[in-house]
Amino acid sequence: MDLHKNHAFTLIELLVVIAIVGILAAVALAYYRSQYIAKARLSEVTSSMSLVASSVTKHYSENNVLPTATDVVAIHDSLEVAVPRSRISAMDVSHGVITATIANINPLIDGGTLILTPSTDLHGTISWAWSGTVPTVYIPRQN
Repeated sequence: MDLHKNHAFTLIELLVVIAIVGILAAVALAYYRSQYIAKARLSEVTSSMSLVASSVTKHYSENNVLPTATDVVAIHDSLEVAVPRSRISAMDVSHGVITATIANINPLIDGGTLILTPSTDLHGTISWAWSGTVPTVYIPRQN
Protein backbone atom coordinates (compact mmCIF):
# COMPACT_ATOMS: atom_id res chain seq x y z
CA MET A 1 0.00 0.00 0.00
CA ASP A 2 1.34 3.40 -1.03
CA LEU A 3 1.11 5.97 1.76
CA HIS A 4 2.26 8.92 -0.39
CA LYS A 5 -0.51 9.37 -2.97
CA ASN A 6 -0.32 12.48 -5.12
CA HIS A 7 -3.42 14.71 -4.62
CA ALA A 8 -2.57 17.41 -7.15
CA PHE A 9 -4.81 18.77 -9.93
CA THR A 10 -4.06 17.73 -13.47
CA LEU A 11 -3.38 20.30 -16.15
CA ILE A 12 -6.66 19.44 -17.89
CA GLU A 13 -8.67 20.09 -14.71
CA LEU A 14 -7.01 23.48 -14.25
CA LEU A 15 -7.67 24.45 -17.89
CA VAL A 16 -11.35 23.50 -17.56
CA VAL A 17 -11.72 25.67 -14.43
CA ILE A 18 -9.99 28.60 -16.15
CA ALA A 19 -12.27 28.25 -19.20
CA ILE A 20 -15.41 28.22 -17.03
CA VAL A 21 -14.28 31.30 -15.10
CA GLY A 22 -13.49 33.07 -18.39
CA ILE A 23 -16.95 32.34 -19.82
CA LEU A 24 -18.68 33.55 -16.65
CA ALA A 25 -16.59 36.72 -16.62
CA ALA A 26 -17.41 37.46 -20.28
CA VAL A 27 -21.14 37.11 -19.64
CA ALA A 28 -21.02 39.24 -16.48
CA LEU A 29 -18.98 41.99 -18.14
CA ALA A 30 -21.39 42.19 -21.08
CA TYR A 31 -24.37 42.49 -18.72
CA TYR A 32 -22.78 45.18 -16.52
CA ARG A 33 -21.46 47.08 -19.55
CA SER A 34 -24.93 47.37 -21.09
CA GLN A 35 -26.44 48.40 -17.75
CA TYR A 36 -23.86 51.14 -17.19
CA ILE A 37 -24.20 52.43 -20.74
CA ALA A 38 -27.97 52.71 -20.21
CA LYS A 39 -27.42 54.55 -16.90
CA ALA A 40 -25.00 56.96 -18.55
CA ARG A 41 -27.46 57.70 -21.35
CA LEU A 42 -30.27 58.05 -18.83
CA SER A 43 -28.30 60.76 -17.01
CA GLU A 44 -29.02 63.01 -20.01
CA VAL A 45 -32.75 62.57 -19.32
CA THR A 46 -32.44 63.16 -15.57
CA SER A 47 -30.30 66.24 -16.18
CA SER A 48 -32.93 67.72 -18.51
CA MET A 49 -35.67 66.92 -16.02
CA SER A 50 -33.68 68.61 -13.25
CA LEU A 51 -33.42 71.78 -15.37
CA VAL A 52 -37.18 71.73 -15.89
CA ALA A 53 -37.62 71.15 -12.13
CA SER A 54 -35.53 74.27 -11.44
CA SER A 55 -37.78 76.26 -13.76
CA VAL A 56 -40.88 74.84 -12.07
CA THR A 57 -39.45 75.90 -8.70
CA LYS A 58 -38.76 79.39 -10.04
CA HIS A 59 -42.27 79.62 -11.51
CA TYR A 60 -43.78 78.51 -8.19
CA SER A 61 -41.77 81.03 -6.17
CA GLU A 62 -42.82 83.88 -8.50
CA ASN A 63 -46.49 82.93 -9.02
CA ASN A 64 -47.30 80.72 -6.00
CA VAL A 65 -48.81 78.10 -8.34
CA LEU A 66 -47.27 75.03 -9.99
CA PRO A 67 -47.13 75.35 -13.79
CA THR A 68 -48.66 73.19 -16.51
CA ALA A 69 -47.08 72.68 -19.92
CA THR A 70 -48.43 69.98 -22.20
CA ASP A 71 -45.44 69.30 -24.47
CA VAL A 72 -41.82 70.13 -25.21
CA VAL A 73 -42.70 73.33 -27.11
CA ALA A 74 -44.87 74.58 -24.24
CA ILE A 75 -42.10 73.76 -21.76
CA HIS A 76 -39.68 75.80 -23.84
CA ASP A 77 -42.10 78.71 -24.27
CA SER A 78 -43.50 78.93 -20.73
CA LEU A 79 -40.58 77.70 -18.63
CA GLU A 80 -37.77 78.79 -21.00
CA VAL A 81 -36.07 75.40 -20.95
CA ALA A 82 -34.97 73.59 -24.11
CA VAL A 83 -35.50 69.83 -23.85
CA PRO A 84 -33.11 67.73 -25.98
CA ARG A 85 -35.00 65.25 -28.14
CA SER A 86 -32.24 62.68 -28.57
CA ARG A 87 -33.17 60.66 -25.43
CA ILE A 88 -36.63 62.08 -24.64
CA SER A 89 -39.51 61.39 -27.00
CA ALA A 90 -42.05 63.40 -24.98
CA MET A 91 -42.18 65.52 -21.85
CA ASP A 92 -45.12 66.87 -19.93
CA VAL A 93 -45.49 69.17 -16.91
CA SER A 94 -48.85 68.90 -15.19
CA HIS A 95 -49.31 70.89 -11.97
CA GLY A 96 -45.55 70.67 -11.46
CA VAL A 97 -45.29 66.90 -12.05
CA ILE A 98 -42.66 66.35 -14.76
CA THR A 99 -43.05 63.22 -16.87
CA ALA A 100 -40.50 62.25 -19.53
CA THR A 101 -40.92 59.39 -22.00
CA ILE A 102 -37.56 57.75 -22.68
CA ALA A 103 -36.22 56.95 -26.15
CA ASN A 104 -33.00 55.71 -27.78
CA ILE A 105 -31.33 54.39 -24.63
CA ASN A 106 -31.92 50.64 -24.25
CA PRO A 107 -34.74 48.39 -25.50
CA LEU A 108 -35.46 47.45 -21.89
CA ILE A 109 -36.36 51.02 -20.91
CA ASP A 110 -37.28 52.76 -24.20
CA GLY A 111 -40.90 53.90 -24.03
CA GLY A 112 -40.83 53.91 -20.23
CA THR A 113 -41.32 57.05 -18.19
CA LEU A 114 -39.43 58.89 -15.49
CA ILE A 115 -41.54 61.06 -13.21
CA LEU A 116 -40.36 63.89 -10.99
CA THR A 117 -43.05 64.86 -8.48
CA PRO A 118 -42.95 68.05 -6.36
CA SER A 119 -44.30 68.48 -2.88
CA THR A 120 -44.48 71.80 -1.07
CA ASP A 121 -44.32 72.56 2.61
CA LEU A 122 -45.84 75.42 4.63
CA HIS A 123 -42.89 77.68 3.84
CA GLY A 124 -43.24 77.24 0.06
CA THR A 125 -40.19 75.01 -0.26
CA ILE A 126 -40.42 72.37 -2.98
CA SER A 127 -38.93 68.90 -2.56
CA TRP A 128 -38.79 66.42 -5.43
CA ALA A 129 -39.33 62.65 -5.60
CA TRP A 130 -38.37 60.35 -8.48
CA SER A 131 -40.56 57.51 -9.75
CA GLY A 132 -41.48 55.97 -13.09
CA THR A 133 -42.29 52.90 -15.11
CA VAL A 134 -38.68 51.90 -15.83
CA PRO A 135 -37.03 49.19 -13.70
CA THR A 136 -36.10 50.53 -10.26
CA VAL A 137 -32.37 50.17 -10.92
CA TYR A 138 -32.69 53.03 -13.44
CA ILE A 139 -34.71 55.40 -11.23
CA PRO A 140 -32.45 58.04 -9.66
CA ARG A 141 -32.00 58.02 -5.91
CA GLN A 142 -33.92 60.56 -3.85
CA ASN A 143 -32.03 63.69 -2.86
